[in-house]
Amino acid sequence: MLDLPRLRVLRAVVASGSIRASAAALGYTPSAVSQQITTLQRETGLQLFERSGRGIEPTEAGRTLAAEAELLFESFSRVEQVVAELRAGRVGRLSIGYFGSAGSTWLAPTVAALRAEFPGLRLDLMLTEFTPGDPDIDIFVEETGAEHPGSVVVHRLAEDPYLAVVRLDDPLAGLPEVPLAALAPRHWVDNDLREGPCRQVLLNACTQAGFSPSFVVETHDYRTAMSFVATGIGLTVVPALGIGELPDGLTTVALASPAPVRHLSLAVKKPIAEHPAARRAVELLESLVCPEKTSVG
Repeated sequence: MLDLPRLRVLRAVVASGSIRASAAALGYTPSAVSQQITTLQRETGLQLFERSGRGIEPTEAGRTLAAEAELLFESFSRVEQVVAELRAGRVGRLSIGYFGSAGSTWLAPTVAALRAEFPGLRLDLMLTEFTPGDPDIDIFVEETGAEHPGSVVVHRLAEDPYLAVVRLDDPLAGLPEVPLAALAPRHWVDNDLREGPCRQVLLNACTQAGFSPSFVVETHDYRTAMSFVATGIGLTVVPALGIGELPDGLTTVALASPAPVRHLSLAVKKPIAEHPAARRAVELLESLVCPEKTSVG
């Protein structure tokens, strides 16, 4: 295995063209530099220098190895800079995964605060709801019965109840809550793209209430579904976080017996869990949901 200090000596001798000059630059004696070069030649099996008058000249092999060593030291310098950044409590890059309604509600203020407090931080945002990835921090919907890998720390964020979205002239409008079974004979507007945990929570609750929803229109997001509700085609059922600002003419009604609820959590990779930017991201997200949160491993 090549020795890094000896490569550093080689680079200095090639750059200066002199044993004595490189020794002065490195703080070594000329004899120590000569010994390092001799040892490096023996380790590599290459002749790195040849006599030229009263001095030495690098061979083609010596120049090539020195040039490659230059690239190595540039990379090593970057590694040293990363180490210094980490010691100072700074993270160069942080990736955050999210699902749609969490992104629209929580992501902008979180990113704004992180950029203000960590100006050198690069943030990579990943919509993992539709494109699975492996972010450092992931805001996600819990799947029933799923277990978390030991490589992450999980923070429980919130319980997000589902609400029926109906027109203001609907007989359900104005009621404090309705049994989920009361929606069985109604026309529904679908609002999900795939068979994920959000849809499964709702379908499981409907099954408990003794029916399957009658979807008459299929849409792929909450906003579009609500625009269809406004036309009178049917109602839709949306997690509270996904409601946002209701279109004119619509209102929400709480559901009961059973009340569908999705559980929102935050997973942080253990290797970066204690870095200041990661810790701050968790604090910001928890404060947006509820100031008093506990975490579990």
